[in-house]
Amino acid sequence: MSSLAEREKQLLLQIARSALALGVANQPPLQEFPAEEILLQPAGAFVTLHRRGRLRGCVGQLPGRDALAAVVAHCARAAALDDSRFEPVGLAELGEIEIEVSVLSTLADVTLEAIEAGKHGLVVSQGRQRGVLLPQVASQFNWGAQRFLEETCVKAGLERDAWKDPATRVQGFTAEVFSEAAFPLPPQKAQSG
Repeated sequence: MSSLAEREKQLLLQIARSALALGVANQPPLQEFPAEEILLQPAGAFVTLHRRGRLRGCVGQLPGRDALAAVVAHCARAAALDDSRFEPVGLAELGEIEIEVSVLSTLADVTLEAIEAGKHGLVVSQGRQRGVLLPQVASQFNWGAQRFLEETCVKAGLERDAWKDPATRVQGFTAEVFSEAAFPLPPQKAQSG
């Protein structure tokens, strides 16, 4: 997938915000999406929710057949309601939630030597077990490539060194990451009175 224009990033953030609000209000999922061609192309994405600077939910979908806009809508709703690490987001929290979207590149098999911590995200899989960590996780914790790979193994429920096992598949990807913080809301018009 080619790089997203600023307008496309804003549209994806608006889709995520609408899907989040509908989910929290117990309304049907978002079904209508802008007709921008790039948003209709199949892609993977993660939607991460923060509240007061702390993680509040994160759900993603690896690249497949679903259109990017639909993936972002689904993941935003799921991050608010279905992330098992957190209670569902409540209506009172909506105004404090900041949304971050990570649009994923296609996956490619990768070796430890090729991993650039902070640039690449990882998918480690063995049988039915799979772990995924986004590129920004390595930066956040200041991990090098091997530690990042080990932590992705742990996320998959495997031993730290499972990446050395020939039965383990290690794939890398890059992500285009953007959040609502990068797109300030337009100033509110003063009310006349």
